Parts: sequence; C-alpha cells; structure tokens
Amino acid sequence: MALTDLPLAELRGYRARLTEPDDFDEFWRATLAEARATGGTVSLAPADTAISELLVDDLTFPGFGGEPVRGWVTRPARASGPLPAVVEFLGYNGGRGIPGERLQWAAAGYVHVLMDTRGQGSGWGTGGDTPDPHGSGSAFAGFMTRGITDPLDYFYRRVFTDAVRLVDAVRDFAFVDAARIAVTGGSQGGGIALAVAGLVPGLRAAMPDVPFLCDFRHSVEVAMGPPFTEIAGYLAVHRDHGETAFRTLAYFDGASFARRIDAPTIISIALMDEVVPPSGSIAAFNELSVEDRELVIYEFNGHEGGGLLQWARQAAWLASR
Repeated sequence: MALTDLPLAELRGYRARLTEPDDFDEFWRATLAEARATGGTVSLAPADTAISELLVDDLTFPGFGGEPVRGWVTRPARASGPLPAVVEFLGYNGGRGIPGERLQWAAAGYVHVLMDTRGQGSGWGTGGDTPDPHGSGSAFAGFMTRGITDPLDYFYRRVFTDAVRLVDAVRDFAFVDAARIAVTGGSQGGGIALAVAGLVPGLRAAMPDVPFLCDFRHSVEVAMGPPFTEIAGYLAVHRDHGETAFRTLAYFDGASFARRIDAPTIISIALMDEVVPPSGSIAAFNELSVEDRELVIYEFNGHEGGGLLQWARQAAWLASR
C-alpha cells in the first residue's frame, strides 16, 4: 500500500471546501422536530442468546417518520445505579447482526447501544433487520445517490435522524446516566457519529474512527474505491446533475457537523486508506472548536485503521473524562 492522499505535513492543515447552505441549521431543526412529533414506542426485550454474564436486549425505537429501527442494548448484568452509555453506529452496508457480536464496551462497564442502519446489512457481518420503506429516483448501485437530487429525500437524512432519535431514547433508559452518553462508530458509523454529535448538544464525548461522509467534493474527486465512487459513477451518467448533487450533499457533510460539536472528540485516520481519503477526516477534525480534541494517526494502515488498538485508546480516553 501507499499513501492515498496528501503528505501528512500538508494534511494537518487541510480545510474542506465547504459550501454550507444558509439554512443548514433550520433544515436539521425542522427535520428533527418533525421526527420527534411523530412519537412512537421504544421497546426492550431480552435477546435470545447464550450470553449469561451480560444483559442483552433487543431494541426497537422510532426513527425517521416514526418508523421502527432495530438495535441491541448490551450492559453489565450486576451493575448498580445508572451507567454511562456508548452509542455505536455501523460501517457501510453492515447490520446489527446477532446479539453478542460486540461486547467490549459492556465488558468495560458501559451500556452499549448498537444501531441497525436502515436498508443496510447485506454487505458484511451477519445481517440487518431494519427496512428503509422509502424509494428514490434514479440512483447508482449502493446508498450514496439515493435521493441525491433533493436533500429532503436523501438517504442519509433518514439515517442521521434515526441516530438522533436513538440518543433521545437512550437518555430515557432508567439504567443510563443521561449526562454520560458518548457516540462512536467506524467509517460510515464515524460519519453518523459526527452528525449526531453536531446535532445533539450535551453529549459526553464523540469518538469517530476513519469517518466517512466528510468533505464530499474533494473525497469524490480523489477516492480510489467505493462508496465515494458511487457518486462519481452517478455523475458520469447524469452529467448535468453535479451542481444539484453537491448542493444536496452539503447538508450532510461531517465537516459541517463538526463545527457544531460541543463535546470532547477523538478522531482517528489512516494514511493508506483507499476507502475514505484521510483529508476528509482531517477536514472534520480541523473544523472542531472544542478545546478537548485529539487526532490519532495510523501511518501504515488502510481503512481498518487502528482496529482493537484504537478501541483500547478510546476506552482509556473516555474513562479519563
């Protein structure tokens, strides 16, 4: 492998070419208000699993449009009092899988909440359980161009709204300390974590790894493989849609959400990442205004980033806060 982007010295000062819409905040205020107004029921039921030393619950909560979204809630079995929580979002086209696949955070004493991603779950792992009942116009294979001609119809409007509504639900869990909720995720999950941290004030921490969905224009221009190349493929056919597409994507850029984050944040990047150009993740980091922020760089890794080593860094970093 080789470096897939700018040299590190240039990357450190890189800023996104953001064309943030004037109504960015109003767009998201209205979107979330509409979703919250739909109501819906949160349910937790014991999962069918052989795991006995942790409690695992099958979660359903109302997301965008009040539509049911699935997840897992895993927590220590013998803890007393409300616990801090880590809400995790998944990488591109992965699903929540089967109960017990992700145990580290619960084993470390946290309530771990894993969100299924609507419409995804068939690209890797052991499957997803949340449909996306919304159609779209003409789109390239994948999820990146679904609804791309109108921000109201764009796929990630629904996903980001699901994720915010999940944090709403977690704050009401009796076994969670609502003042100590962190969000995390890798790749797409990192991009979702940036969005949630920018949309939900008062989180305790944000921990995106190799975050996707940042600095769209540059990332589409330089990415070596999908999913960013889905947008290039779409625009190679729809040659007159470029301005419209990037106007839509401007409402969903992780760098814009980073500007609004008020929680301590740790972001990781990998310099040999062929999926997510590290400049996009750096662009998000450089938009942070919080004083408590940290960038972790893996010079010789690809999209896997730091793997479990990064989780260990996160666990130590979060515990100290």
